[in-house]
Order: sequence, then structure tokens, then C-alpha cells
Amino acid sequence: MSFNNLDQLYRQVIMDHYKNPRNKGEIEDSVTIDMNNPTCGDRIHLTLDVQDGIVKEAKFDGEGCSISMASASMMTQVIKGQPVEEALKYSRIFSDMMLGKEYDDSVDLGDIEALQGVAKFPARIKCATLSWKAMEKGIDQQSE
Repeated sequence: MSFNNLDQLYRQVIMDHYKNPRNKGEIEDSVTIDMNNPTCGDRIHLTLDVQDGIVKEAKFDGEGCSISMASASMMTQVIKGQPVEEALKYSRIFSDMMLGKEYDDSVDLGDIEALQGVAKFPARIKCATLSWKAMEKGIDQQSE
């Protein structure tokens, strides 16, 4: 597949998650995290149900650009059902990918790979990482 076709496919995946977000909503009686990116106006309301060290459920709501909302949708998909350590590992890998660093590409990131092009646009990295930072904060809160 040529670079242009791959780039187009990634754009389609991002727009699909933006227009048809997965796990949108709120979980009752859960860890709740509200974060925003004042630079561009993105805001996220993330709720996590963590039981016995497993992310049982993850849902989000918010407003923002396609990258921010698509990233939140992808993040909730990948962490659901995962041990907390694994969710945090995904977050580290995603952060490294966004910063253009070497990352463990043996891990199947699924749709998240579509966001790798964001690394070329430093102003958009905060958009992509907002929900991941919220998830890390939520796991920290839950373990206190």
C-alpha cells in the first residue's frame, strides 16, 4: 500500500472514531476525571470502573477536535478488560509514539496506529494525549 493510501486510510479511521465514538457516555459510581486542553479548547470527561486491578469499563464524553475525540474513543476500546498495568503500558507506548520516540511495535495497537501521523504536528500532540493523561490520572486516583 502506498504512503498516500495508508495516510488516507488512517484519516478514515480517525474520522470514523470521531463521528461514531465508541464507549461514549458515563459510568455511574466510578472514578471520574475531567481534563481540558486550554490551548485548543478540547475537554474530556472520563469515567473508569476499575475492579481488582482490571479496567472493567471505560467511557468518555467531551468536546474537541477530531484527533482528541477519536483518540479518546480508541483509548477506551483498548483499555477495557485490561489489567491496570497493561493500560498504563499502552499509555506509555502511545506517548512514545506521539513524541516520535522508539516504541514497542510488537504490541498490537489496533486503530491507535492511525494516530501516529499526529507526531508530525507538535501543536496536536496534546489533543491526542488528553484522554490518555486523564486515564493515567484516574488510575492514580483509584489506587489511592
